[in-house]
Amino acid sequence: MPLDALTNVQLVELNDGIGAVRRRVEAVHAGVAAEIARRSRPEAGPDSLAKANGYRSAAQMIAASGGTTVGDAARLVAVGEATSPRRTLTGADTPARHPHVGDALASGAIGAAAASAIIQMLDRVAMRANPAACDDVERMLARQAAGLGPDLLRRVIARAEAYLDPDGLEPQEQELRGKRGLTMFERDGMLHLSATLDPESAAPVKAAIEAMVTSEFRAEGRLGADPHGRVWASDGAAVGDPADADAPRRTLPQRQADALAIIAAHLLGCERDTPIGGATVVVRMSLADLESGRGSAIIDGLDQPVSAATARRMAASGSVIPCVLGGDSEILDWGRRRRLFTPAQKLALTERDGGCAMCGPPPGMTKVHHLRWWARDSGSTDLSNGVLLCETCHHRVHDNGWEIRILGTGVDAEVWFIPPAHVDPSRTPRLGGRRRFAFAV
Repeated sequence: MPLDALTNVQLVELNDGIGAVRRRVEAVHAGVAAEIARRSRPEAGPDSLAKANGYRSAAQMIAASGGTTVGDAARLVAVGEATSPRRTLTGADTPARHPHVGDALASGAIGAAAASAIIQMLDRVAMRANPAACDDVERMLARQAAGLGPDLLRRVIARAEAYLDPDGLEPQEQELRGKRGLTMFERDGMLHLSATLDPESAAPVKAAIEAMVTSEFRAEGRLGADPHGRVWASDGAAVGDPADADAPRRTLPQRQADALAIIAAHLLGCERDTPIGGATVVVRMSLADLESGRGSAIIDGLDQPVSAATARRMAASGSVIPCVLGGDSEILDWGRRRRLFTPAQKLALTERDGGCAMCGPPPGMTKVHHLRWWARDSGSTDLSNGVLLCETCHHRVHDNGWEIRILGTGVDAEVWFIPPAHVDPSRTPRLGGRRRFAFAV
């Protein structure tokens, strides 16, 4: 049957099936790669399998046969060695070094790339972290990694590493601060900027620029930009081209440049109002970690966790607020007295959802959606009736028949999305929110 004759459901099922087969093949290949590496170890001398086939190493042999890079082949070997039973000098097999990742890989739940990312992090902290905690985190990550893309998985792993090795954050931060910098030079009548910022320096810069750009898109009814920088209207028409600086609509990079210019002008005394929508930098950490000076914290909008010392330093700034929900007797439930959720309510929901509960972007790119709609269902503006969604997911839920269910209460509640029948005939619920996109113990 030609592909264009498939229904949407059939095409999605075919794609999912291909992905499942690929993951299972990668699991087998990882074991094969580990065995090739074992038979090609240096002490094998002339009997080395790789050398006997004309290669200097097992990684080169695997890369040549698979059409991949030597680096990818080496990572595949590392995954195989970490997830396969280990053979002692007596020939007996002992359990794999990372059995939970191995089980997830063998079942086809995750691929070799996800397994490699988890294993590399666990090996980095193995000498400093508690073995039992490492085992628990490995089990959690192996389960949570299924279906996550590389960027989202990298964020989850970074936060898991901060949990396992909080003392390792400060030396890492000192190294990152040492690498920060900004260069400026003029060429062809343009000023070129190139910046590399550590998390503490980056947080206010990213929050301010993203808030201004997001505010503009919302005001104009735009949905964003494609990978080529073109801005698209809600009707699908391109309204900006990066090659034309005088286009009636600016591209995303142009808007970000304009936002930076407005911020600089404002600092120099400009009276112009800046449309940043009350942008703030929120640092989230437990009270115990704040008081003890140990542990780690999360900055909204950034993937890299920071140490407790950095969080305490940032919280001393007037432009940064520590996450203390419901402080100063703020009302978090408004019933039908208000239609819009308050900033305090959004902060509380961010604790539960972490950002867009459906696809994972940071809180600054989201708005609070009524589960029971305000107009149609007479829904209340209460925390139990709210969920964070980005603009795209908000439209998807409103227009395409998705349902949302909240199981539990408070920050530990789970957000589940139920697709419409035309997307998934079985309507299998899909986990979202912080439980899906962020590491949570």
